[in-house]
Amino acid sequence: MRGKVALVAGATRGAGRGIATELGAAGATVYVTGRTSGSLRSEMDRPETIEETAALVDAAGGHGIPVRVDHLVPEEVRALVARIRDEQGALHVLVNDIWGATEMEWDKTVWESSLDVGLRYLRLGVDTHAITSHFAIPLLLETPGGLVVEVTDGTDEYNAANYRVSFFYDLAKAAVSRMAFGLAHELGPRGATAVLVTPGWLRSEMMLDNFGVTEANWRDATERIPHFAISESPSYVGRGVAALAQDLDVARWNGRSLSSGQLAREYGFTDLDGSRPDAWRYLVEVQDPGKPADTTGYR
Repeated sequence: MRGKVALVAGATRGAGRGIATELGAAGATVYVTGRTSGSLRSEMDRPETIEETAALVDAAGGHGIPVRVDHLVPEEVRALVARIRDEQGALHVLVNDIWGATEMEWDKTVWESSLDVGLRYLRLGVDTHAITSHFAIPLLLETPGGLVVEVTDGTDEYNAANYRVSFFYDLAKAAVSRMAFGLAHELGPRGATAVLVTPGWLRSEMMLDNFGVTEANWRDATERIPHFAISESPSYVGRGVAALAQDLDVARWNGRSLSSGQLAREYGFTDLDGSRPDAWRYLVEVQDPGKPADTTGYR
């Protein structure tokens, strides 16, 4: 991907950081955006910064450019895209991985949910993606073969059959799926591709902290949460997006819902430990039916 330019919107941590780093490993110049910089934290109040992610992109072999952006503020996104145009003259890959919710409400109906929390989900998980696409896609379309990746939680197939977390969470993630569908309809005839990508059970920084483990000893958490054995590092979905970005026939995926496990089988990459976890198949066949944790055949 030498000479290619990517924007990973929401790359401070988690899947966004993994995607940015792996695009860097492929040689791309990656604009890394988010609300937490070395001098200012977002409402999430976590220590990870966009500068750290950009440094990881550099260390992987690419060129990371951190830009603090609140993707709910149209003028900030407009300025970001103008900067990319001025500095690079093109945009080849757009990844919308923006979320940033600080509070999860589990199994809450619409009337039991906090309206403030629920509407904030929609602002963070839906409005941000639409605002970013509005400003970034015109630049991306100037070069044939562009790729837009909408990142969500769950495949279309799984989410269509399962209620996810709460009314507002379910709605936010379903909206991102529909965005990928709509973008595919709009971009395909114009020489670009849009896909929906989901990681599996992600070992994000926050998840590791919640379970009291690190990436080095994450398996210790399976003593308390056995199904965590199917989890994956952020690099795994990152490698999937990097593979898509380097596929000269990526248009065959236009409008498709893809998981990290599916992409690993298709493109032949592995997670950091050499395995290929297939979390969404595992959920359907093992975890959801209440079977004992056993990843045999699933990683």
